[in-house]
Amino acid sequence: MCSGGFAKCLGITLLPLAVVCLLCNILLFFPGGKVADKSDDITDEVFFLGGIIGSGVLMIFPALVFLGLKNNDCCGCCGNESCGKRFAMFGSIIFAAVGVVGAGYSVIVSGVAINHGPKCFINDVNVTYPFENGNYLSNHSIWDACVKPLGIVTWHLTLFSILMVASLVQIGLCLFQVINGLIGTICGDCCGGSD
Repeated sequence: MCSGGFAKCLGITLLPLAVVCLLCNILLFFPGGKVADKSDDITDEVFFLGGIIGSGVLMIFPALVFLGLKNNDCCGCCGNESCGKRFAMFGSIIFAAVGVVGAGYSVIVSGVAINHGPKCFINDVNVTYPFENGNYLSNHSIWDACVKPLGIVTWHLTLFSILMVASLVQIGLCLFQVINGLIGTICGDCCGGSD
């Protein structure tokens, strides 16, 4: 497969993952699926916008660049038509690096949030973080410490886990594009055929 065609496949895969990450981060603004009374009731890591900025917006740029590489009809440079395509493939490496940084940020934020646990009411008055250092992950019996919103621990874990897994997949796809971009830069669009 040509390196431009492979990049297009990666772009097609990255777009829905970016949308999933955006949606997960937006849903986290609604603890337990309910509208929070005030912003202090929402887990702090949600406001770091790992899914919106990191794996969402910053991932859309590489995805669109990768989609355009297949149809890239650069006019060339120095009288060499393949030079433009090689430069475009080199440029895709830079955008892939941006994607890795954005998705990496999302992975870090998600990991911290999962370890920290959700912010919830331990009684009808106090909102706090009742869990420490991920101790709730292996001990489900202490989940009852969160009185409300109902199901907040499951909500928190599910959405941040989806965000983390999707971001890890994005990192993998961007790293594939770095390799693909290097091959396209060195060999041209198709190593086995004409440039």
